[in-house]
Amino acid sequence: MKKKTIGPEVQKVRESLFASFEEKKKELEDSALDEKLNSGWIDVTKNYPRTHGSIHPLSRVQKRVEEIFTSMGFEIYEGPEVETEWRNFDALNIPSTHPARDMQDTFFINSKNDDPHKNTVLRTHTSNNQIRRMMEGGVPVRVAVPGRCYRNEAIDASHDAIFYQVEGLMVDKGISLAHLKGTIQTMLSELFEREVTIRFRPGYFPFVEPGLEVDFSCLICNGKGCKTCKNSGWIEFMGAGMVHPNVLRNCGVDPEEYSGFAFGFGLTRLAMMKYGIDDIRLLFSQKKEFLAQF
Repeated sequence: MKKKTIGPEVQKVRESLFASFEEKKKELEDSALDEKLNSGWIDVTKNYPRTHGSIHPLSRVQKRVEEIFTSMGFEIYEGPEVETEWRNFDALNIPSTHPARDMQDTFFINSKNDDPHKNTVLRTHTSNNQIRRMMEGGVPVRVAVPGRCYRNEAIDASHDAIFYQVEGLMVDKGISLAHLKGTIQTMLSELFEREVTIRFRPGYFPFVEPGLEVDFSCLICNGKGCKTCKNSGWIEFMGAGMVHPNVLRNCGVDPEEYSGFAFGFGLTRLAMMKYGIDDIRLLFSQKKEFLAQF
């Protein structure tokens, strides 16, 4: 009987003590926080010594590339990294049977539907944004699109599942390959701060016709031949060409009235060439010794 009578009273005392303990604990914590805030107050208007950091080589190259294209009248455009299968492939004239659409090459977010407008992928290139830009703003258009892309690659010194690319697009009346050549040559010469020669070779890409492979003269051996250019005197650089009429039609543009060029190059590879980086994995590492060089 005593247990039944005393037990509840003991429980009340216990609960009261715990409540008092928690209250006192909170009071002490608040007091300690107030003291810390008062003693550690920072005057944000005061001139403090600047910390020494560095800008990542990828960011350096991207900023410079954007400046060059802006100076040539290009708009810098950004788009989502998760894209519909239709914008990433179909609208760019890449058929459903193309190997790039294989699950081993593309990271699919959702692939359960038969409708490519509903399926989503991690974009495999920034070319999806030429579709977005033309459908949003129409033509004429002059746009450069830097951004991060994803492909299911085996990672080694020259390949990574994540890389950065720049897409370029110009569509207007009377655009020709001469405009493409002048744009690329100007961009490279400005970036490397010296005259750069380029050449076109035939190439195949579903979204351009004709398709071209673009090389530029090796800057290390000045075209004489070395290890970097495999003794050819040329560096393989990008894919390009005249925008395929089907791509223009998919964006509501009449190919009988308008023409244009498109190109895409690896910003990651460009940064490696500019700064002499021989392992792509260093660009995505957090090694202070590497980053401190820039």
